[in-house]
Amino acid sequence: MSQDSTSRPAARRVAAIDCGTNSIRLLVADVDPVGRTLTDLDRRLEIVRLGQGVDKTGRLAPEALDRTLTALAGYARIIKSRDVTAVRMVATSATRDASNAADFSRGVLEVLGSEPEVLTGDEEAALSFAGATAEFAAMTEAPAAPYLVLDIGGGSTEFVLGGPGAAGAEEVSAISMNIGCVRMTERHLHSDPPTPVQIAGATADIDGAMEQAAMKVDIEEARTLVGLAGSVTTVAAIVLGLPGYDPVRIHHARIPAAQIREVTSRLLAQTRAERAAIPSMHPGRVDVIGAGALVLDRVMRRFGFAEVVVSEHDILDGIAWSMVPA
Repeated sequence: MSQDSTSRPAARRVAAIDCGTNSIRLLVADVDPVGRTLTDLDRRLEIVRLGQGVDKTGRLAPEALDRTLTALAGYARIIKSRDVTAVRMVATSATRDASNAADFSRGVLEVLGSEPEVLTGDEEAALSFAGATAEFAAMTEAPAAPYLVLDIGGGSTEFVLGGPGAAGAEEVSAISMNIGCVRMTERHLHSDPPTPVQIAGATADIDGAMEQAAMKVDIEEARTLVGLAGSVTTVAAIVLGLPGYDPVRIHHARIPAAQIREVTSRLLAQTRAERAAIPSMHPGRVDVIGAGALVLDRVMRRFGFAEVVVSEHDILDGIAWSMVPA
């Protein structure tokens, strides 16, 4: 029997905030649990580098906290003006690793009215997977399942394997490794441009992490690699030769492995000034894009992926979906 339209849950306006190592992002959207649609009303990103120095000091730097809370205050004003019915803020790698994470939580409570949820790696992975793959069911030429969702963040990179419809941590196989673009840059890529020795060190670090990941997640079972987050989307924009960052052109673009390899080599050979001059480059990614591209390239080489399907939808969309009934 069909459900009467008057008893169906209405679309819900929600606000999702994702605070990672490198950036803080906001999504205000209307989510329809019946039609399974998510309609953007406002999507924003600020590069705040919350994880600045965490790998070395184990603490969130005061200036990084100030940048992050200032950006969050702006998001709180937007949320108030949009009449949302639910807000969920999650924090990921940097706050998992920091000894003074409580300072961050107190600041968020003062600004937003609620504390952030510090996700485990498995929780982060499940939300990323849901956000990245929710649209595939409605596509006429959907990528082949199972999917490996690769979420290259600032501090960590998540490897998430699952099939269509997987949404919870119990439905996906996942592991989070500490090989994000900020962390790899701070550990290894110190020169301008990086030296061959530095690149070799980062490569060895990434390759070692991949071997550990493959022990928990059967990565070779995946038929499609889905790449998420700013490093992947920026590399895609460079491959596509875009005159500026264009999320519509980037979303669901299929980028061959050979082009990923060529762009990665080029980025690692460029100076900071040369990278900054790339039309589609966000200023906050100039310093770390080489490391992010290297992670993507090494994964594709190690596991033999011929292409990557690039997604503009990620953990932020997964957070939004989590606030409505399934």
